[in-house]
Amino acid sequence: MVELQGIPVSPGVAIGPALILDADGYRIPRSLIAAKEVADEYARLRAAVDEVSKKLEESRLETAAVAGQHTGDIFAAQLQMLHDPRLQAELRRRIEVEHHAAAYAVNRVLNHYAAALRRLDNPLLADRAEDVIDIEKQLLFQLGAVTRQPLSDLTEPVIVLSHVLTPSETANLDRRYVQGFCTETGGPGGHTAIVAKGLELPAVVGIGSFIESVSDNTRVIVDGDRGRVIIDPDAKTIAGYEKRLQQRRNLTARLSELANIPAETIDGVRIQLSANIEFPDETATCLQRGADGIGLYRTEFLYLASSEEPSEEDHYEAYSRVVREMEGRPVVIRTLDLGADKMGHRPLAEQEHNPFLGLRSIRLSLRNLDLFRPQLRAILRAAVHGDIRVMFPLITTIGELRQARMLLNVVAQDLEESGIPHRSDIPVGMMVEVPAAVVMLDRFIGEVDFLSIGTNDLAQYTLAVDRSNEYVADLYQSSDPAVLRLIRQSVEISDQHQTPISVCGEMSSNPGRALLLIGLGVRHLSVPPSALLRVKKAIRSVSIEQCQAIAARVMSLEAARDVDLYLLDRLSELVPELIVT
Repeated sequence: MVELQGIPVSPGVAIGPALILDADGYRIPRSLIAAKEVADEYARLRAAVDEVSKKLEESRLETAAVAGQHTGDIFAAQLQMLHDPRLQAELRRRIEVEHHAAAYAVNRVLNHYAAALRRLDNPLLADRAEDVIDIEKQLLFQLGAVTRQPLSDLTEPVIVLSHVLTPSETANLDRRYVQGFCTETGGPGGHTAIVAKGLELPAVVGIGSFIESVSDNTRVIVDGDRGRVIIDPDAKTIAGYEKRLQQRRNLTARLSELANIPAETIDGVRIQLSANIEFPDETATCLQRGADGIGLYRTEFLYLASSEEPSEEDHYEAYSRVVREMEGRPVVIRTLDLGADKMGHRPLAEQEHNPFLGLRSIRLSLRNLDLFRPQLRAILRAAVHGDIRVMFPLITTIGELRQARMLLNVVAQDLEESGIPHRSDIPVGMMVEVPAAVVMLDRFIGEVDFLSIGTNDLAQYTLAVDRSNEYVADLYQSSDPAVLRLIRQSVEISDQHQTPISVCGEMSSNPGRALLLIGLGVRHLSVPPSALLRVKKAIRSVSIEQCQAIAARVMSLEAARDVDLYLLDRLSELVPELIVT
């Protein structure tokens, strides 16, 4: 038995026979073409680019549907990289001027790009080299220069061992048979790691050279919780890990029994438990798991899922489908929450040095009314089919909120004058996700019907931490006492004015943190569909008094780590079923 240590990037445990992929050692020989072949060779390259674009878009949509928009956006970034004008110009020059064969041009140019990224001192940027190599491999495959590994022919469970896995290879792993994977290279900030986590596929990366000492079909354990890979484990080790796997399966089966039972504490306090979605297809899962409604419908996918800007009808069809399928349950639609840097359909701003503090969300919408008006019209039109509510993101000033509400009224008047069926009386809310909104919440609250705390951005802006930056990622903690004080203040103000408030950030999807939020006075949580049953189990296992005691203790602590350790300890006592050791 050999135990190796790597970097845990996706939790869970997998046990199975090894499937070893060949190292990424292909070589494309120098190949030149005759002048008369240039046009045809460049046409072959363009066809390959078009096909890879199609595959990347399919990967983006499929991954986002399973793992969320943030994970799917990895492939949107690769699409932008593939269509970079400088890259395309250099590939064209290689073929038309230097008479390189298309495959050789692709290999030389993209390997040069990847090498330049790897030389950078910034590990976060260096990790992007894997995206370049991913694009290269896909182009070479389309050009017939390399063959793809036979992962599509699997018929039994395996653990994939590879020198490297690209993001698209990871996204396209057959999850019926691939139980987990480990790689010699890679890091926690790489896109492969992010995709693995989004797909809930146990994974460990950055192990170092080890594959040459392993044979196909050797039994392997991937411990994505602790970053361990165990080669040829002994019987005792296998038994221990199989026990953990069975505990997880039993928990999943028990939780499924809660689907049609309300989220209610043991002393009878009802907690509204809604779901966050990004795609209309997700409504079926939400209903199967007993969601009380859609607490956050992220509409960005409409802009990212197409090479063309969505029309009013595109918006209307998507919103109408969701509200009809939710059968009377409330659906909260958040308006566009993207930055100008993500809007590839048209240039909306010069390149920004810090897009998180730039033109994004409601700021972007209010600067581009021809972008904003069709979305608002579609929301009001779809509202005739059920309980639709609209919510504006990243509100920072009273002026922004009033301008957005005024535009909503103008759009309603236009629909009325045109005789188009719509509702103009839908509830209007705002996201609380910047400290300025909390400070001024007593002024905002008189102008909205409901509030929703977005803990992801609230933590990021409160702590001045870019959560995608691995150098400071450890400082990004939604359980930081500073963030918790802002949440408590927001809840207190909403209670004083009897205005409903919910929490829809990732914080609420953690059962221990959910109990803390309830103790702080939150009575409406909105979580990813995958977290609905776990959070419901936690809610149904405690009393409000116990949650209040948790909150009182937490608010006396001084560090996020202390908060998380305490919450884990209390969850272990109150809901031991959710703790799998």
